[in-house]
Amino acid sequence: MANDQFTIRPARAEDADAIAGFVLAMALETEDEELDAGQVQAAVRTALADPARAPYYLAVAAGPQDAAPQPIGGLMFTREWSDWNNAWYWWIQSVYVLPQWRGRGVLRALYDHLARLAREQGDVCALRLYVHESNTGAQAAYDRLGMIRRPFQVYERRLDE
Repeated sequence: MANDQFTIRPARAEDADAIAGFVLAMALETEDEELDAGQVQAAVRTALADPARAPYYLAVAAGPQDAAPQPIGGLMFTREWSDWNNAWYWWIQSVYVLPQWRGRGVLRALYDHLARLAREQGDVCALRLYVHESNTGAQAAYDRLGMIRRPFQVYERRLDE
């Protein structure tokens, strides 16, 4: 996907630093959580080395002719099999758009790109995501995308504790 300001493309190995930066910024901004940068870098590199694990897509700004295009936002997704639907859920994760690019259609373009890919695959029943309860800005953005709040609670038990 492309427009005159940015394009959407699959992430590549050379995007690892930008993606890790997005992940670190998103965790700090949305959950006031300082993640271990080395661990995030390793996780991003692992995913980029195996796109079946967790594909990333980036919005990349068109720059001057002599400058390399710069990532301005991105997301990744993971898959969950649904025996209720005989199809996949695609879970949208690690959503981040640089603050100066928010409100300019970047999230919409990333989301629409992923939805198109899911429809083309033919065996995806829904796109899902989770959002922190205090992140009202993201909730409003997802509402504008036409996503519907579902009545689920997330439970977790850390295995390293």
